[in-house]
Amino acid sequence: MSSVQLSLLPLEKQARNHALLCSIGFLVLLPVGVLLARYARTFTNKWWYVHFVVQLVIAGPVIWAGWSLGYRTSEDLHYPHFKQSEHQKVGLALLILYLVQLVLGLFVHFFKFPSIFRGYRAPHNYLHVVIGLATLALAQFQVHYGLFTEWPTATGGLHMVPQSAKRAWLALLIVFWVLYGLGMALIPRQFDQEREFRAKNFKESSEGGILNGD
Repeated sequence: MSSVQLSLLPLEKQARNHALLCSIGFLVLLPVGVLLARYARTFTNKWWYVHFVVQLVIAGPVIWAGWSLGYRTSEDLHYPHFKQSEHQKVGLALLILYLVQLVLGLFVHFFKFPSIFRGYRAPHNYLHVVIGLATLALAQFQVHYGLFTEWPTATGGLHMVPQSAKRAWLALLIVFWVLYGLGMALIPRQFDQEREFRAKNFKESSEGGILNGD
């Protein structure tokens, strides 16, 4: 005897599309941009432009579309915004963190304060890295909460989340942290390059001072 599979309700389709877009944005596109920065920076000085395009131009519209669908779903469920569940609160926090990261990333790139830090990394550079990784970790928690808790609660459990979606979440989590961890092996090479850059700048500034009679 074959079982009858009921089609997703319009609200469920909207919630599913919200989940797909936000998962792609936060668990695929943003991590790709982070890994590009982690690996490519020691091989080319053009890495920042690719990082910027991925994080803003590509990931931005996907994240905004997914977040908007989540907002609309809350309205359709007659939920008070950002008060009904932890999923709503974390979703708002993620959007704010994403926007903060965009602004902070631009600030890091364009305001290096060489006269103050003399070629060394500024504190806001490290802050950008820490907030970025924290945002991805929070996004991984958020997607897990959405799949395992929010979906059955909000939709009534008429259709269960496919196991393939749960396995995909776990796979994306593992792949990112393993690749990022492996990329940490490039840090000594990165620091060597930065040290050479500082030495070159110091030599050029010293020679310039001698030529100018300083």
